[in-house]
Amino acid sequence: MSDLSARNRYFDTLFADRERIWMGQNTNHIPAHPQVKAAMLASIDSEEYNAYAPPLGFEALREAIVADLNVPGLEALVTEGGVNALALICEARCTPGTTFVTTDPTWKWPCQFAERRGAEVIQLPIFDDDGKLSAVDLERAVDERTRIIYVVDPNNPMGTRYERGELERFVAIARECNALLVHDCTYRDFAAGHTPAVAIDAEHCVVTISFSKWLGLAGLRLGALVATPRLVEEFATRSASVLGASVVAQRAALAGLGVKQEWMAQVRCIDAANKQRIRECVERIPELRLLVWPSHGNFLVIETSAAGIAPEALVELYRREGIMIRQGSYHTARFGERFIKVSTSVPESWAIQFCDLLPALVDAARGVTDVGPQF
Repeated sequence: MSDLSARNRYFDTLFADRERIWMGQNTNHIPAHPQVKAAMLASIDSEEYNAYAPPLGFEALREAIVADLNVPGLEALVTEGGVNALALICEARCTPGTTFVTTDPTWKWPCQFAERRGAEVIQLPIFDDDGKLSAVDLERAVDERTRIIYVVDPNNPMGTRYERGELERFVAIARECNALLVHDCTYRDFAAGHTPAVAIDAEHCVVTISFSKWLGLAGLRLGALVATPRLVEEFATRSASVLGASVVAQRAALAGLGVKQEWMAQVRCIDAANKQRIRECVERIPELRLLVWPSHGNFLVIETSAAGIAPEALVELYRREGIMIRQGSYHTARFGERFIKVSTSVPESWAIQFCDLLPALVDAARGVTDVGPQF
C-alpha cells in the first residue's frame, strides 16, 4: 500500500468512529451557534447548492471578511479552506532558484507547496527560542532570492503570537528584499490584540484565514486570503476552483461572522478553561511541562523529553482510548521527538477524559514499541 493510501485509510478509520474525541487537529468541536446551523439548513432546504457560487466568493462574504479584519480598501478571495489560499500563493511566487523562509516548527503543508514549485525552504529554529522568530535571525536568512516569508501567527504548534512592533520589523525585512510576507492568521481569533500584517503594509503582505478553527467548519472546507486588488487578481489566476467554494459553507461563514462576538466569547471561555485544566494536570506530572503558557492558539504543546517516552507511543495509547492527539513529528523533523500537541476548543468532558488518562498513559508509554505509522 502506498503512503498516500495508508494515510487516507488511517484518517478514514478515525473518522468512521463517531465516538472519537478529536484533540489533535486544532478543530473546533463546540456545538455550532444556532444561527450558523440554521443558515446551512436554509441553504440546503432552498436547494441553492444546485448552482455554482461566484468564483471569488459571495460579495457579502468577501465584504464581511474584510470588515472583520478591519482593513478597508482590501479584497478577499474565498477559497476551499485556508490551505488552498496558501497553495495559490506558493503557486504564484515560488519558482526554482527562489527561497521560502519560515520557522521550525511551522505548519508543514506550505513548505511542501513551495518545494513542489522548486523553491528552497529555509526553516529557522524557534523551539528553544521562546517559540518565536526574531527579526535578527530573519534578516540573516533572507536575500535577493527570497520570494516568501511565511509567518504563522499565532504559531502552530507553539501557540506564540507576535506584537505589532515585531510584525513591523518582519514587514520591513520583506520590503527590503522585495519578498511577500504571508501572514497565516488561522488562529488569530484565539489571540488578544492580534494585528494582521496587511494593516501595516498591504503592498508587501497577504493574510490567510480559515473558518475551520474558530467557527468549526473544518469539514466544509472554507478559508480566504486578503490582500490588495492587484494581489488578489494575481493569486486568483492560479486557482483551480474557478467555479467557487461551497455555497453551504459560505452561508455558514457569513452567519458566523454575524454572531462572531457572541460566539467567540463562549468559545474562548471554554477553551481557556480546558487549557487551565490541562495545565494543572501536566504540572502534577514532574516529567512533563507545557512549553508555552499562555498559548494564543486553541492548543497546547506538552514537552515529553524528560519522561523518556516517544510522543508517538503516547499518541498511540490515546488512540486506543478513542482520543486523537498529535505527535510533534507532524510539525517538525528536528524537534518532533520532544512533544505532543493537544487541541483545546473542545467540550469540557473531552478535556476531562484527556486529563484523567494522562498519568497512567505516560507510565504505560515507556513500554510501548508496537506503534504503527502516524500521519
